Amino acid sequence: MSATDLLAARALSAQAAGQNVPSPCISVCHMSPHSGLCEGCLRTLDEIGRWSRMDDLEKRDLWLQLAQRSAAQFSKEP
Repeated sequence: MSATDLLAARALSAQAAGQNVPSPCISVCHMSPHSGLCEGCLRTLDEIGRWSRMDDLEKRDLWLQLAQRSAAQFSKEP
């Protein structure tokens, strides 16, 4: 399963109503020098660091941003 597939599966979990919004981390932890985003979860270092202090609403909002980043990233690929 690719990193994109893993992230997509985690995104589906995050959309579920309830507590304990799952982390987007898929254990592919490498920061891109070009984008400043983790190549696995597409978060910034600041977002990774703040995750444990975010409430569920903030986490769900970040999941929406990650979906947008993912869509934008893949629309640029040949």
